[in-house]
Amino acid sequence: LAKKYNMVVVSPILERDEIHGGTLWNAAVVVSNSGAVLGKSRKNHIPRVGDFNESTYYMEGNTGHPVFQTQFGTIAVNICYGRHHPLNWLMFSINGAEIIFNPSATIGTLSESLWPIEARNAAIANHCFTCAINRVGTEYFKNAFTSGDGGKAHHDLGHFYGSSYVAAPDGSRTPGLSRTRDGLLVVEMDLNLCRQVNDKWNFKMTGRYEMYANKLAEAVQPCFIPNIIKE
Repeated sequence: LAKKYNMVVVSPILERDEIHGGTLWNAAVVVSNSGAVLGKSRKNHIPRVGDFNESTYYMEGNTGHPVFQTQFGTIAVNICYGRHHPLNWLMFSINGAEIIFNPSATIGTLSESLWPIEARNAAIANHCFTCAINRVGTEYFKNAFTSGDGGKAHHDLGHFYGSSYVAAPDGSRTPGLSRTRDGLLVVEMDLNLCRQVNDKWNFKMTGRYEMYANKLAEAVQPCFIPNIIKE
């Protein structure tokens, strides 16, 4: 299909890693418009929230923050829950991503208030385009299930609210798709805008990444002491 229609396909999959004991990864495969598989990106951040506690079956990704050079631009895939982590967006951007896709499956009671903000903020902060893509509808299961959080057994995860949109590095964004129906969003992106906004704001030049890298290296150590000034 990618070759036939001259398009790049980003396809989220459940990947079973037979070489490493059948390990399951939440992953996305990127297929070039030539039909070649460019590679894959595995989900870096695994949620542990209610029905979305994926830690019982998925492992944290080990592919880092790959970007893929395509005929239409340099792209990356920040899978689902990774949108809540600003450093995840940042690392894809540092590696050169001009467009970052965020394929998601999230419900209204969990994250709808955050949805219009996170990908849009990431586009601004990282001088790139972001594509916030969410599932839509409600899936019902024959057998009731619980999440181990003390709640009652239920037959669905909740309503996936759709509302997919694209945000630009200048802070503009498209209208969102429907929150109740499937839809197709067609957007024209001028990738020159990434450079133009970068030249104006220079967030990466002024980012002081070495300062944060040094402090984060300290913060992950068991002996870390926060720098709190007291009277």
